[in-house]
Amino acid sequence: MVVDMTTTSFFLLALLHILTGIDGQHHHNNANMPAPSFGSTMENITVINGRDASFTCVVLNIGPHRVAWIKADDKGILAMHDRVLTNNARLSVMHSDLHTWTLHIRDVHRSDRGVYMCQINSDPMLSQTASLEVVVPPDILNEEGGGEVLIPEGGMARLSCKAKGFPQPRVTWRREDGQDIVIRSGALQKQKVPIFEGEVLTFHKITRSEMGAYLCIASNNVPPSVSRRIVVNVHFYPIIQVHNQLVGGPLGSNITLDCMVEASPKPINYWARESGITRGHLGERKLISFCI
Repeated sequence: MVVDMTTTSFFLLALLHILTGIDGQHHHNNANMPAPSFGSTMENITVINGRDASFTCVVLNIGPHRVAWIKADDKGILAMHDRVLTNNARLSVMHSDLHTWTLHIRDVHRSDRGVYMCQINSDPMLSQTASLEVVVPPDILNEEGGGEVLIPEGGMARLSCKAKGFPQPRVTWRREDGQDIVIRSGALQKQKVPIFEGEVLTFHKITRSEMGAYLCIASNNVPPSVSRRIVVNVHFYPIIQVHNQLVGGPLGSNITLDCMVEASPKPINYWARESGITRGHLGERKLISFCI
């Protein structure tokens, strides 16, 4: 977009005249030359933080005039024609094929975002602008507590996962095993969802079926997305299941006793015998073997 800058940029016009040695007589001698104009519109740029960015300005009929680059946000003059006028060592300018001027920004920072102006010291002064947006990939902030959470069955716990980046990352949760996440709210209403969105995942009245690994995923359409793995361990009392409570067999034969124990953390299982009087002792308990 071409903008008439005669009202706001007299200071720059004067500076350009001083630096380039253009005076009124010089303009008079070139009064019949075609007026300068822009050959194309500058394009807005979006770049990932740490990469390079370049603005290109095409000027036709430049004649004795000069091209300046300005950071429009703070009116700072960055470069004039082929000279950099700022201390920023990451900036450089290039003039090629008579009509093309390029402003190059190396290792772009978030502070570089804003509006950049290509300006011609004509009378009236002409300029066009384009914006630089700097995006930042997501990064998950370290949280205390590590990657494992211990919760007693029936208890409550919160998994927190905060992320930074630009645009602000979207944080979602899912189970590593692909099962649904159980969400309880209000009067313990239960809802199952494959993905939960939000920085904090809260468990109410947690059950052993919700034990497992959960993935916190942060994304903002700037690659790569990042994730954090948190293992939820639910502790509960042992539950013993015996399929056959009465097992018999002929005298002298082998028999097998089976039981299944479910508990967290992993229990210590053993067999004990209580048969009344054994070897002259009442109520003797004898360790026989471990239970699988």
